[in-house]
Amino acid sequence: MEQITITAKIQIAATETDKVLLDETMSVYRNACNYVSDYVFHTHDLKQFSLNKVLYSTLREKFGLKSQMAQSVLKTVIARYKTILENQNEWIKPSFKKPQYDLVWNRDYSLTQNRFSINTLNGRVKLSYFADGMSKYFDHTIYKFGTAKLVNKHGKYYLHIPVTYDVEESNISDICNVVGIDRGINFVVATYDSKHKSGFVSGKAIKQKRANYSKLRKELQMRRTASSRRRIKAIGGRENRWMRDINHQVSKALVKNNPKHTLFVLEDLSGIRNATERVKTKDRYVSVSWSFYDLEQKLIYKAKQNQSSVIKVDPRYTSQCCPCCGHVEKSNRNKKIHLFTCKNCGYKSNDDRIGAMNLYRMGIDYLADSQVPDTVVTE
Repeated sequence: MEQITITAKIQIAATETDKVLLDETMSVYRNACNYVSDYVFHTHDLKQFSLNKVLYSTLREKFGLKSQMAQSVLKTVIARYKTILENQNEWIKPSFKKPQYDLVWNRDYSLTQNRFSINTLNGRVKLSYFADGMSKYFDHTIYKFGTAKLVNKHGKYYLHIPVTYDVEESNISDICNVVGIDRGINFVVATYDSKHKSGFVSGKAIKQKRANYSKLRKELQMRRTASSRRRIKAIGGRENRWMRDINHQVSKALVKNNPKHTLFVLEDLSGIRNATERVKTKDRYVSVSWSFYDLEQKLIYKAKQNQSSVIKVDPRYTSQCCPCCGHVEKSNRNKKIHLFTCKNCGYKSNDDRIGAMNLYRMGIDYLADSQVPDTVVTE
């Protein structure tokens, strides 16, 4: 068995009185986090026990936090520092800018199918919430709730709850279908599967919309006003949410349209940013900021939910190698018209489809010897 964690997001139905109380609690919690963060930065102490011994009374008296809230503040700050140290390997003081509140399951918050109960500065309050899609998670023999986060977005309050559950691991021997997935700009994805069927998701409309966002952003940058900067930030958030939603839909369709125990084969594009820095300046926005990674992550966890799996392989030559005769040549591919023409055997097809076909073949090779192929080329 393998554990998987998803984030369930629910909207709280808060009255004006509730909003005042939640805002106050989140603001004080944020201030307490900054206070503890400053102390940790100067002492480099990340032990819950010793921090609790020194700071607990101050958190209770100065900030008016309840006992469990004080403990949550310490855990929040410790976790943030550990993340920074792991990623940056140096002591950088985190700043908690937005009001927030991390809630421990069954201590700071509880959830039933009708009510959301939360610990606040003025005691515990019970609130209604929009429960669409949440009912299945209340079987706590299967689903476990973790430390949630309360956030305020444009006056609306949301609870982000990590939900952990077990799924059966997909073994190589169970694989019944292989899908090669080529990601790109002309097509968001091009696929080729074990039934020798190809599929395409056009990126034309997406590319055009992103170009419109880029144009609007440049116009606002030229104004150099406070309101234009706020607008740029808002546009960025809107564009990211829109693109994440598209990636959600694409990854969902890929998993839904294939059976359980499918092996999805992707190019390892971890170096894609460096590789695309050499493109023309006018094309750099689309190439560099394209959300390959987000789509990859969504596909990985959705595949696990369907007892399927994802492997990443070396991307070299996947669009230059002929899937029929194996001949590799850079001039096989005409990028301008998206056409692949093998100089050896004459096989022709869309260049993105060729990439998907080669990835499919690498998936077949992986099933044969249980090792991820280094490259599509076979000597």
